[in-house]
Amino acid sequence: MATPNGLARIETNGATKPDNGVCHDDSSAPVRAQTIDELHSLQRKRSAPTTPIKDGAASTFAAALSEEERHRQQLQSISASLASLTRETGPKVVKGDPARRGEAPATGAPPTPQAHHQHHHPAAPTIAVSDSSLKFTHVLYNLSPAELYEQAIKYEKGSFITSTGALATLSGAKTGRSPRDKRVVKDEVAARDLWWGKGSPNIEMDEHTFLTNRERAVDYLNSLDKVFVNDQFLNWDPENRIKVRIISARAYHSLFMHNMCIRPTDEELESFGTPDFTIYNAGQFPCNRYTHYMTSSTSVDINLARREMVILGTQYAGEMKKGLFGVMHYLMPKRGILSLHSGCNMGKDGDVALFFGLSGTGKTTLSTDHNRLLIGDDEHCWSENGVSNIEGGCYAKCIDLSQEKEPDIWNAIKFGAVLENVVFDEHTREVDYTDKSVTENTRAAYPIEYIPNAKIPCVGPHPKNVILLACDAFGVLPPVSKLDLAQTMYHFISGYTALVAGTEDGIKEPQATFSACFGAAFIMLHPTKYAAMLAEKMQKYGATGWLVNTGWSGGRYGVGKRIRLPYTRKIIDAIHSGELLTANYQKTEVFGLEIPTEIKGVPSEILDPINTWTDKAAYKETLLRLAGLFKKNFEVFASYKIGDDSNLTDEILAAGPNF
Repeated sequence: MATPNGLARIETNGATKPDNGVCHDDSSAPVRAQTIDELHSLQRKRSAPTTPIKDGAASTFAAALSEEERHRQQLQSISASLASLTRETGPKVVKGDPARRGEAPATGAPPTPQAHHQHHHPAAPTIAVSDSSLKFTHVLYNLSPAELYEQAIKYEKGSFITSTGALATLSGAKTGRSPRDKRVVKDEVAARDLWWGKGSPNIEMDEHTFLTNRERAVDYLNSLDKVFVNDQFLNWDPENRIKVRIISARAYHSLFMHNMCIRPTDEELESFGTPDFTIYNAGQFPCNRYTHYMTSSTSVDINLARREMVILGTQYAGEMKKGLFGVMHYLMPKRGILSLHSGCNMGKDGDVALFFGLSGTGKTTLSTDHNRLLIGDDEHCWSENGVSNIEGGCYAKCIDLSQEKEPDIWNAIKFGAVLENVVFDEHTREVDYTDKSVTENTRAAYPIEYIPNAKIPCVGPHPKNVILLACDAFGVLPPVSKLDLAQTMYHFISGYTALVAGTEDGIKEPQATFSACFGAAFIMLHPTKYAAMLAEKMQKYGATGWLVNTGWSGGRYGVGKRIRLPYTRKIIDAIHSGELLTANYQKTEVFGLEIPTEIKGVPSEILDPINTWTDKAAYKETLLRLAGLFKKNFEVFASYKIGDDSNLTDEILAAGPNF
């Protein structure tokens, strides 16, 4: 049959032909939308509430009112965080992306509340009025990784998805921390409690300068159309966790902290309330170099009394992570909890080991053991409840990363992970981890659950072993030594390793490096306070201290050879199993270290380093040289009195090298 225009009618699945002669595509039901925006709204389903209404008889109206009230209180809290100290109220904040103001709300979502406008007679301007107070600041609150990917790729130049699904991004001009630009407000309490002076990482600033920088950061954040707000936790121990709020201008920073802090459930978020500590990350905006104490355009400022941190002039995300670690080094000891820069794992029988070590000592490699559960790789607390990870993620170095050497880290770099400053193929987006074009300090940040043998929640019983790692490039420290409490405190305070550095004439020789408590850049109190707490807990809970040398044997670097990793692993296994607790020991000269005479699977001749040196005179000369470096480093701590008398200080000093 032909249509009035002479063309053959199209038959559609044998359906009944309409009387009006119009053809309908009835192969599927029509979409339930009248506009393209409506169609897009159907694509996004509103998240279901996670906290059920306790009173089952409560009406829908009451539930909606409760949710609306909670929403209002949440925005009030964020507005208060962003408030200028010179104005009575905080900015007007509203949730959502300003770029989506014209879109229909997600399916099942209530209509977006509109601002109410009223006509008023013009009033005389006051000092409290500013341009930022006349606008809304859009808050992107606790976005998911997928949402943060969209924000980064759309608005942040240098953001790309790699071939494995990670988000590659750039941290700007700063590709590492700026320790000389990190300052702490020295008020009356901080002057009394914190470690100041020679050797201390704490650089002072006054309250007024902090508030000046805070105002600069807050004004910058309020001038933006949108800010990212993360409400998260630190410390997996529920009795001692800290609520932190991070306010930032970049999706990269928000995703980084989403990974590195502990992620709250929706239920925990609903009752989050006022944070215990707040970070204002205005890193894209420089500080004013004419401000007192400022020595560059970068400033990372901590005010312990206000529980706030301000970042200006650096976009390197590691400043947030380590800034919070420093804060935990202050807050936790006040509760009688020891904060530690260490790795931590647990055996199948519940035996926990702590691993301390500077870069290059093998801390990550040795604490990552497929036969043991990983509690954490970097930051921990030791309380009366046992050990707990401070963080919710891992921040791994990526330079020269390979699947063969570090399979767990390699496999963790997938969707949700952040890759900082890496170089990748412009077409395939495959990362070249050997490329140092941007920086040698390439990093990956990912949630700890991306590690297959991670223990969730990241808590464990009291440690049985405390392992201090040193890469001794002088070749005179034994592969393993059992330490008494005083020796543990001495070597913990020393925080020794030796790096190999090039000299002017091209000859490479060891350079001793000391970092108090194996993390001097982050501690707040005097190192001896952390050492005394460590010894107290080790004594109370029966932990044993060990010094493990992962460095050279048979001579210094360039003469001897590095101790083979399989031997070091056998030593660590013997520590975990308890084999070394029953071994026979002999004492070394100068350092007075107890070394085992035999370990299963390890050649006995390497256990005493003098046996591996052909030139015995050179060994003794090098041993005395290293002992002298230890003594010189410890001079800054020798005059510090622990407690009411100097007995403990004298005991620690006696545990060092004697010659």
